[in-house]
This record gives sequence, C-alpha cells and structure tokens, in this order.
Amino acid sequence: MSKPNKQSKPHRRLPQSRLTERNFPSAQEDAAQPKPASRYDGPGSSYKLAFADSDFLLRDELRPVRVQLELLKPDLVQQAHGIESTIVIFGSARILAPEQARARLQAAEAQGDEQALRRAQQQVEMSRYYEQARRFAEMVTTASARLASPIHVVTGGGPGVMEAGNRGAFESGGKSIGLNIVLPHEQEPNPYITPELCFQFHYFALRKMHFLMRSIALVCFPGGFGTLDELFEALTLIQTGKCRRRPIYLFGRDFWDKLINLEHLVETGMISPNDVHLVHFVETAEEAWAAIVAEYDLDGSQCDEGGGEFAVDV
Repeated sequence: MSKPNKQSKPHRRLPQSRLTERNFPSAQEDAAQPKPASRYDGPGSSYKLAFADSDFLLRDELRPVRVQLELLKPDLVQQAHGIESTIVIFGSARILAPEQARARLQAAEAQGDEQALRRAQQQVEMSRYYEQARRFAEMVTTASARLASPIHVVTGGGPGVMEAGNRGAFESGGKSIGLNIVLPHEQEPNPYITPELCFQFHYFALRKMHFLMRSIALVCFPGGFGTLDELFEALTLIQTGKCRRRPIYLFGRDFWDKLINLEHLVETGMISPNDVHLVHFVETAEEAWAAIVAEYDLDGSQCDEGGGEFAVDV
C-alpha cells in the first residue's frame, strides 16, 4: 500500500541580523544598566563592575592593564579612521606664531626693558620655524590627499611647533593627530587637532611608541629637552635595528650644528661614520617635502592607483 504524500514545509530564512546578533550583552550595555538604590552603592563598596570602577583601575597593581590600554586605545581609534601612514612633527612648545612674537616685540619696545627686548627679538627670529612647520603640514595634507592612503600629520598636541603642525593640516581641510601627555604645567591641547584623534597619555614610553608606529618620516624643529628626548629615542631605535629605518629631517642646520656635534661623536668613536646619515638637514618646508616625495616616489608609483601603505609597526 502506498504511503500518503506529506506536504513539505517551506524553508524559513532567518534575517541576517538574527544570524549575527550578539549572544551576550555587551560590556557597555551592562555598565549602562540602571542601578537600584542599595546599601552596596556607597563609598568603599566593591560591587561595581571591575571595568567601570575607576578607583580599582587606578590601583598601583593595575599598572600593566593601564599600559595595555594606552597602547590599544590610540591604535584602535586610528585603525577605525583608516590611518595607516603618518609624518611626525617634533619641536618646541615655546616657539611662537609670528603674529604673537611681533606683538611681544612691540610690547617690549614700549616698555624699554633691554632684557625683555632681546628675548622678544629672539622669539621673532625663532617664529620662522612656526611658519615653516605650519607650511610643511599644509603641504603634507594637501599633496598626500591624492594617495590611496593619505599621510596624516602627528604632533605632541601642545602649543608652539606642535600647534603649527596641527594648524597646517586643519587649514588644509585634513585630519591630524595630537598625542598629549599629562604634565604638571601642561596647557590645553591646541585647538587644531581633529577631536576624534586627540589623545592623552600618562606614560611617555607609550606616547613615543605611538609616534613611531605609523610614521614614514620624522621632522624635527628646534626644541629643548622634550624634543631631544623624542629625537634621540628614534635615532637609537633605528641605529640598533629595533625599528624600521625611516628618514629624519632636522630643520635649521645652524641651530642643530651648535647643539649636536655629530662629527665629534664620529671622531671619538662614539658613533659609526654611517650613523651621521641617519639625519638630514633642511631649511624650508618645500625642501623637506621634496625629500619625502623622492624617498617614497610619491609623485609616481604611489599615487591614486598605486599602493599607499608605507609604515610598518615598530
């Protein structure tokens, strides 16, 4: 005897969102849950979620976790913004914009204070570096916009030369990055950094690592201890092979020759003769950008249809 035909049930397709939806609540969702009034919500309670408990995260024993967070946060944010290659601008926070320097000179002349006058004249002289940094960042931002992966300017996020770098990118309509550091007398981040790319660091070591992670070149303007620290950290890592070699440009040979006697280091055997070639001297934004264009063939094979990826993580 033949069996009766059973009508097959139609196959029901699940919506794609149902197939990929989360299995568990996110940390953000759990942290946002309203907390009912409780005897365990008061000071000293350990009831808070560990990742939402700032007192817990700031304990000395949690330093390894905080170090990891300072490594991850800027890296993940830059990945989300598609930032692959950067040029770092180092330089003094004390170098004034030309208009500020001229205003101080006029005030010193009106006061008749010889010491203040000499200091103001020096500030006017040094202000040319502010303008060169601003101009250089403008050239980087404008010229690299045609690349498959644009190059972004990175600074320490403060005033002076750092402000000039972020300002040049901002005035060109591009994004730029500021890696600020908590200091006892630190000023506010300069107003030209892209807000989503303005970071603050507790650890100098992590900040300096992020300067190098995506950089294809370092451009160093006159500066003091902080600038020298950043410059020599990069030179040491390149010299010892701890990071990929990349060009380092020093703005203003007269300043740097008076500060660092590279030939003396060679003559006394402190560095190898080839080590002097780790740095290149430039005087203008145009000269620095032309050198980078030649280094990476940016006017040829790396344009729109080319590659565009230059940096390699340290």
